[in-house]
Amino acid sequence: MPLFSELDSRCGVSDFPLIMALPGESKGLFEQAGIPVHYSGIGKINAAFKAFEVIRATGCSTLLNLGTAGSSRFPAHSLVEVTRFVQRDMDVSPLGFAVGVTPLETDCPADIELEPYFEHLSHGCCGTGDSFETAAPKVPCDLVDMEGYALAKVCRRLGVRLISVKYITDGADDSAPMDWEENLLLGARKLLALYQSIR
Repeated sequence: MPLFSELDSRCGVSDFPLIMALPGESKGLFEQAGIPVHYSGIGKINAAFKAFEVIRATGCSTLLNLGTAGSSRFPAHSLVEVTRFVQRDMDVSPLGFAVGVTPLETDCPADIELEPYFEHLSHGCCGTGDSFETAAPKVPCDLVDMEGYALAKVCRRLGVRLISVKYITDGADDSAPMDWEENLLLGARKLLALYQSIR
């Protein structure tokens, strides 16, 4: 059974606004099923803007993020719920700050923890950055994406819960670009099945 807060226990996850990065990640399957999707575009800036826009427009208390990620830990084609986000490309180490830490920021931790929702899924830490990762990131993490940390940061600052599940398309290695493209349709099918299983 999913873990619900007292507020969320009155509705299923399908009642929460759904945000994805690209139409390619849904392959039109969600729209065919009558499920509205908010697309952010690629990268942290686009993701932050879209999250703020959706939260402001809907007044939601929970935002659902489904998407794709690469991982050298989890096998391709698996679904992983993110329970911690880090920023893998924030690097101000020449000034003495640890990689992943935003300097002089006291109101948001470098590691953003999320409350688990899906007990049956594997859980992991996702490193977000404005690059398509094909090697080991500088910040330790289990999987990599390009939007999640920004979504988590906006949600944290606005007091909104984020639930994030990633379909692993590739091994975050040299073949990642080709693997990502080839596995999008299968990923969309698995993400849709997960969404529909809890309606």
